[in-house]
Amino acid sequence: MALADELDPLGSLHDWVAFDLRRYRLAHGMSQADVGRILNVRRSAVHNYESGLRPLDIEHARKLDSAWDTCGHFERLVTHANQQHDSGWFEQFLRYERRAKIIRAYEALVVTGLLQTPDYARALLIAGGVLDVDAALNRRMERQLLLERRDPPVRLSVLLDESILSRPVGGKAVMREQLAHLLKAGERPNVSVRVVPTDTGEHLGLDGSFQVIETATDTIAYLEAQGGGRLDRGEKDVERMMVNYDHIGDYALPVSQSRSLIGTAMEAMT
Repeated sequence: MALADELDPLGSLHDWVAFDLRRYRLAHGMSQADVGRILNVRRSAVHNYESGLRPLDIEHARKLDSAWDTCGHFERLVTHANQQHDSGWFEQFLRYERRAKIIRAYEALVVTGLLQTPDYARALLIAGGVLDVDAALNRRMERQLLLERRDPPVRLSVLLDESILSRPVGGKAVMREQLAHLLKAGERPNVSVRVVPTDTGEHLGLDGSFQVIETATDTIAYLEAQGGGRLDRGEKDVERMMVNYDHIGDYALPVSQSRSLIGTAMEAMT
């Protein structure tokens, strides 16, 4: 299935932009290279626009409206997509995550989803009031196959607030298993887990959890929020989150000390 076939124009304004770009291009009998010449970009850039891997910017939207005489259709869509909360944010996030080359994750409250055990994840889903827990759990576990494929991300770098280690999500037995899983995951050459001590005091991470994901074609930032989240794809926004991640990392313990702290917390879960 082509990436463009995964788009849901009813669930996401950004998907609607990508969907209509492809539909109008085909209606005009044009190739992606043809559209690239209109926008003064490479064919690969048009492919990324149509696949939802990169958002169409406002200037390119205006060029399309002019070339195809669409009376401001693309400009209006892109404007609203950039201004409004996108209900399809998570599906967009998953498309980036599946193609991630580098993932940087800071977690303030819970273990990051890619490193959760089934029982730990189940406890979180139940606490979150998810209606179909089994379906949601299966979906979360399927995401973790990213780390098992032949070409996994070259780097998964995780920063965890120390308070996560002492919170017995699912009970002490479940938490002990989760902490053991973190130690095992950290043995992978492409996985780094470091802990930000609670005695650090105030730092940028207190604003909430976030991730920065790099793919072969783009970099995005995902900021977590109660009942949802937000994707930032603007260059300045992503750069800001990269800088924030580095600042938080300055307070994190080295890998070896983090492993010792995780091990101590695991032993306390008896």
